[in-house]
Amino acid sequence: MTSQLFSPIRLRGLDIPNRIVVSPMCQYSAPTGSASDWHLMHLGKFAVSGAGLVIAEATHVEKRGRITPACLGLYDDETEAALRRVVEFCRAQGQARMGVQLSHSGRKGSARLPWIGRGEPLTEAEGAWETVAPSPVPHDTGWPTPQALDEEGLEAVKAAHVDSVRRAHRAGFDLVEVHIAHGYLLHEFLSPLSNTRQDAYGGDRAGRMRFPLEVFAAMRAAWPDDKPMGVRHSVTDWVPGGWDLDDADAFALELKRLGCDYVTASTGGLSPQQRIPVGEGHQVEFAARLKQVTGLPTMAVGMIFDPRHAERIVAEGEADFVALARGMLFDPGWPWYAAAVLDAAVDYPPQYLRGYRSQFLRGIHRGH
Repeated sequence: MTSQLFSPIRLRGLDIPNRIVVSPMCQYSAPTGSASDWHLMHLGKFAVSGAGLVIAEATHVEKRGRITPACLGLYDDETEAALRRVVEFCRAQGQARMGVQLSHSGRKGSARLPWIGRGEPLTEAEGAWETVAPSPVPHDTGWPTPQALDEEGLEAVKAAHVDSVRRAHRAGFDLVEVHIAHGYLLHEFLSPLSNTRQDAYGGDRAGRMRFPLEVFAAMRAAWPDDKPMGVRHSVTDWVPGGWDLDDADAFALELKRLGCDYVTASTGGLSPQQRIPVGEGHQVEFAARLKQVTGLPTMAVGMIFDPRHAERIVAEGEADFVALARGMLFDPGWPWYAAAVLDAAVDYPPQYLRGYRSQFLRGIHRGH
């Protein structure tokens, strides 16, 4: 039986050889905002992993939009040139298609590195900067109050997203994913927990969706028509009174109307009050729901480890792609392992021929 996980798919003009996606993973290793040798190593190993698509980590459209002082950016010529170097390296060595996730951290920015103080804001002595948000509502107790974006600020943020899209094209990326999840700026506009505006960009659901939709439309118009653009979206805040599934359905339908090519269904990140029932594949049902409601291709993400589980997700129509982060960190050769388990074919470097589809591996995972 032919593996559906290893079947090709086409988004606009982009042919993707299989449904395995390396999910964006923040590395906090760009002290000047520019991609470093760490990114050559990190993304390079995934480019040769056999995954069909590799999406670079949350890459910020403004310097003030970074999560931490060491977060990756794409907002000037220096950061563009650094990412172009990485894309060219990955393309020369591997077969994976290369995407980038564009983001603005909003009120969750100006934070410490996670291994120094996870979930803690920078102090003034540590170089804290003023953050922006839809409303002057802090992320949590002990966090600074962000500056509410006025009309001029909204236009500046939109222009920054458009500029980064153009830079992503020049850098050579095949795909852009817009980050509207995990409590960052565009997600903050959607949720009534973080958006208390009384103007056209607040109030009811339509008002709260207006700015993220305007940003997406402007980005789509600036991105080549033959290149796909998708969205990562937190479909629920996991907090009573917050953004939830019916809201996400309505938002995804509007994104589809504007030319969105897929949605990655994630959850949470907006409020420390969230209660997420984490478990293997705990977000797959949300990808399945969005796919059914909108007809859009979807990516399932979150604690997916077993190749047979990944195969079922695609084969049973719950999602069109399976995106892995932890699994790829633990085993950068996961697609080779999955191909051996599922008796499928996948790209691999000839230098690694001895490890690919080894009879020893195949025998173990077939119970021999």
